[in-house]
Amino acid sequence: PADAEHGFGPHDMALRIVPGQIERLEAEIDAMNAALDPLRSFILPGGAEAAARLHLARAVTRRAERSAVAAGADRALNPLALAYLNRLSDHLFVLTRHLNAAAGGDILWKPGATR
Repeated sequence: PADAEHGFGPHDMALRIVPGQIERLEAEIDAMNAALDPLRSFILPGGAEAAARLHLARAVTRRAERSAVAAGADRALNPLALAYLNRLSDHLFVLTRHLNAAAGGDILWKPGATR
């Protein structure tokens, strides 16, 4: 079926993001966050090797999100795709914190510590 509201035809829908995918990411974010200490400082990229790689994946996802927003200025995009990229970025961030918690903790920014 086409999505007339957003101008998508049946062919455009083949890889459509659906709300359930975003809801799954949000549920996983909430579950991981429940076991983590609240943020009290900015977190620097790094930590366990897997966490450092996830920080990089998050940066790539954020770049994809910015590119999608820019593309949306020229053509209709599925708004759920933008929401998915945003939630995926947050999911990667929280997963990074979760991995680092098991490996000794996040690398926290300490103002003035490197002056």
